Amino acid sequence: MKVKISKKHSHDSKNKLNHQLYEYNLKHFPEDLRGRYEEIQLYVEDDEGAVRGGLLAEICWNWLEIHTLMVDEELRGSGYGSKLLMEAERTATEKACDFIKVDTLSFQALDFYKKHGYREFGVLEHVGRDFKHYYLMKEL
Repeated sequence: MKVKISKKHSHDSKNKLNHQLYEYNLKHFPEDLRGRYEEIQLYVEDDEGAVRGGLLAEICWNWLEIHTLMVDEELRGSGYGSKLLMEAERTATEKACDFIKVDTLSFQALDFYKKHGYREFGVLEHVGRDFKHYYLMKEL
């Protein structure tokens, strides 16, 4: 058998690879946590239905992981980010998650998350040369 490294972009191959990892991980997790996966999508919409912000996350086994939390610049400071975060936390609690994890860059929302009770558990220096990449969590 010959094998090679390919640089092709393939939705099917990507899904297959992710599914293989998921199946492998299932063998190692406690039975009561197997199959716990759910996408979370929360949006801030204006009167015309245009998306002005949102939070994208997923529940995986016993945690919720936030991938994106974004609010239009003109709406920042109006509490929408906090409302999105609190709704995600409420959902995580309802779904019996033990913690929430999130990452942010030094020019993004570190103070915002800390204000909401998230604690730093890791940091990468020299990201984009001049920035830091923070990893935070909040136990529920």
